[in-house]
Amino acid sequence: MKCFYYLTSTLESTSQITKDLHQAGINDWFIHVLSKDEAGLKKEKIHSSNYLEQLDIMRYGIIGAFVGLLIGISAAVTVNATNLFGTEVPDIAFYAIIGFFTMFGIWEGGLTGIATENKKISLFHEDLESGRYLILVYAQKASEDLVKKVMQKNHQEAELAAVDASFYNPLVGLTRI
Repeated sequence: MKCFYYLTSTLESTSQITKDLHQAGINDWFIHVLSKDEAGLKKEKIHSSNYLEQLDIMRYGIIGAFVGLLIGISAAVTVNATNLFGTEVPDIAFYAIIGFFTMFGIWEGGLTGIATENKKISLFHEDLESGRYLILVYAQKASEDLVKKVMQKNHQEAELAAVDASFYNPLVGLTRI
């Protein structure tokens, strides 16, 4: 599945693009729009983006899990080497230490991600701040050509800004076209 990023300047254009994509058979689930004009999107009944697209929760959660796992392993090795709780500590205690630190890392990473704009969307920060609309179209392999065809034929005003292999891989960057 690919994600196509299109930039438009007006709500009318955005609304028409979503209607044309719906008529071509692209489900609303695969079309998300980011904009400062949330009220306009609701008024036009345009599917706006979700928090996973707007914020970096997933990316920082994964990074936090990895850091927490490393700290948990270090703590478990230290507890085992120093015999802090005696010599006959069951293995489950070491797994619990590792699990605790990993979960804590996920939690801390998620909190950091909530306060951070999504890395991929940050490429379009200035455009969004200036009032433009970013349309994310998720296209399965079979419908990629259909999306390109509809956009090229009917919407010359929309700028293809980027193409991503998949939006939800938070550890892979995005290059703007």
